[in-house]
Formats: sequence, structure tokens, C-alpha cells
Amino acid sequence: MDRLDGSANLMLVSDLDDTMVDHTDPDNLSLLRFNALWESTYRQDSILVFSTGRSPILYKKLRKEKPILTPDITITSVGTEIAYGEELVPDEGWVQLLSQNWNRNVVLEETARFPDLIPQADMDQGPHKVSFYIPKEKAQEVISPLYTSLTQRGLDVKIIYSSGLALDVLPKGAGKGQALAYLIRKFGSIGKPPKSTIVCGDSGNDSEMFTIKGVYGVMVHNSREELLEWYEENAKSNDKIIHATERCASGIIEAIGHFQLGPSISPRDAKLFFSSEDNRNPASFMVNFYLLYESWLRAEVEKSEAIIHNLKSITHSTGVIVHPSGVEKSIHQSIDALESCHGDKRGTSFRVWLDKILFSAIGLGSWLLKFNKWELNGTSAKRSVMTVLLNSKMETPYVFCIMHIHQTWLEEYSIRDQQSWIF
Repeated sequence: MDRLDGSANLMLVSDLDDTMVDHTDPDNLSLLRFNALWESTYRQDSILVFSTGRSPILYKKLRKEKPILTPDITITSVGTEIAYGEELVPDEGWVQLLSQNWNRNVVLEETARFPDLIPQADMDQGPHKVSFYIPKEKAQEVISPLYTSLTQRGLDVKIIYSSGLALDVLPKGAGKGQALAYLIRKFGSIGKPPKSTIVCGDSGNDSEMFTIKGVYGVMVHNSREELLEWYEENAKSNDKIIHATERCASGIIEAIGHFQLGPSISPRDAKLFFSSEDNRNPASFMVNFYLLYESWLRAEVEKSEAIIHNLKSITHSTGVIVHPSGVEKSIHQSIDALESCHGDKRGTSFRVWLDKILFSAIGLGSWLLKFNKWELNGTSAKRSVMTVLLNSKMETPYVFCIMHIHQTWLEEYSIRDQQSWIF
């Protein structure tokens, strides 16, 4: 990663469905807990990788449905596609590697000989991934003869069966584990091997990731039988792999603490909004600031003069907040407006989370932060690009003081009602 000068402190590689994302949690609380922890503590010097069986199309669909952070790297289509950043720039070296001894047309010809294989939708397919549905009781009758027929046609393939239903035919060098190994080699080749790597999964197509030498691993509590059986047969003696007691993202947080890979208490759990210890860096300071903003509107903190006073003590008296329309307000004026809004979002699904927080020192005691701020209200989520200037030299009871806030709503998320806008 170009943004890191050296090795990542931690590379966290996680499956999405039923691992990072809990589809039984309508409030997405475990995911929001992870988001706050990652952005406050790890984003600046670590790498977040999502490794999913979803195609790029279905991955983008999930990102619109759930409060998922922007990863540094995305591995999609069961490890057959690697892409970088929010723009999903493809890794051409990986494409070339997988194309060796692979012919998609031959795979289609041979799989057509097995009537029990039901092709998945076009959006689930990929250049190096041919996917089907097949019941568990018939899968074993198909896998072995299918593999034999493909190798006889000169292809190097692997067949992955997961979730008791999905069968994927991939190039032999593909898969979530091989994609991860490729990334580790790539970072090593430029002198930036991650200091620690942890993989997180719940199903059979995640098992390969746990076999990569030196990685830590967590099978979340709700892991499928196929992954737990693989663990019992292949990795039970590996003390670097645990079966978490918590579901999904909460299990990932649990594993970070278990392996002592870094802080593992989410700011959403600590709720130390004004603690200098919990606001140890500019990122954690901003995460806590907006968590307090959310809690105030949801009436999860009491309405008190003390909170308003503390908010003013961490913002400069001449500080300015700039609305996307260009309208400027005093930050203290905005805090006064916030006081009357206590409980306005009580009992609603209103949530705030920050994404892609990066900060840099621009002078002695001055910090510039850039990040995305998301607000969820009902089923509608809107995103703004934030630029914040902090000063750590002001005489306040806390480490940082907000000097300036500039907010730009992206066109598709724009807010035209200035009266509803505060922070």
C-alpha cells in the first residue's frame, strides 16, 4: 500500500457474509462496533482486506445495504479477483497468474455433462470462476468425476464446495488462501511484510486462508459445520486459530484481544467521550466526537449542561464549520443548536460512522484529518467528505481542540435543508 511508509502493523483479512456482516442483526451493532474500533485505532497504520465469495457486482450491492468500511484491498469471487481501493483497481499480475492453464469455455463444456449442477446467476460468475448450485447429498457424487474430466482436458483447476449448496470451479492457483498468499508475497517483495495477519471466516471457502503459514485465525461463533469439521480434521492443534464465542464482527474483535494484536475495546463500548486516554490520537478523538453526537440525538446520554460545556471546551471559540452550500457557522453556535436537538432521533435507527480516516501533522501541534462521515436515518444513508483541523496545543482539559470543520456532501447524498444540518 502506497499510503504506508513501512510494514502494516496488522493486516486483517475477513470474509463478509456471516463473518464481518451479521444478517441476523438488523441494527448492525456488531459491525458498527468494529467500524469504530478500526477507524479509531487501526486505519492509520494497518491494512483492511475483505475476501468474499461475492462477485464485484454483488459486493457493491452489499456495501449499499450495510455500513461496511472501505477496505484497502478487496478479494472477490472466491479469490479470483484482487482489487485496490474504493475504485477497485484490478491487480493485473493476479489476472495473468490465474490465466495459466485455464479455459473457461472448456469448464462450461465439461460441467454441462452433469445435470445436477444448476448454474448460478450471471452476476455470480467471473472470468476465472464458474459457479453452480448443487444439494449437499449430490455434491460428492459430482466433484470427483468433474475434477477428473477437467484435468483430462488439460486444465489445472480446483473445486470448492461451501455453505452446503454452492460449488465453484476455479483455476488451481485461485481461492481465498492463494489470493492472500499472493498479497503477502507481494508486500514482502517491496520490503513491507505485515507485522501480523489475522484471517476471519465462517464457511468452507474460508478454510484455505487458515492454512497460510504464520497467520492468526478466527472462526466466528456462528461458523458453518463444514468449517468446524475442517478445523477438527486439519488444524485443531494450531493454537493460532480460535473458535470465537461471539458472532460475526464481535467475534473478530474478540480474536484481536485474544491474540493481543492491539486494542480490542471499541469506542462504542467504552463511551469515554471526553477521556484523554481514549482520545489518544486524532482519529479516536473524531470517532468519539461523532459517537457523542449520535448518542445525544438518540438520547443515549442525559441532556446536561456539562456535556455542552465539554463540547465547547474541545472546540475553539472562533472555530468555524462550513456547510456544503458555503454557509459558515461558528462551531460554538452549532453546539448551541445541538443542545435543543437532544433526543430528536430517540427510538429511530439513526447511526453515524466514520470511514477512511487519515490524518497528518501539518505543523507543531496541528493536525489535518480527512474522512467520510456516514449518517443512517431509517433506510437512507448519506455520505459527506470531511476535512477537520485539530490543534493539540490549545489549553483545554483534553488532548485536541477542533479549529475548523469543512463538510462536502457528495452529490447523490446532498442535503438541501440547511435547518436540519448541524455537524
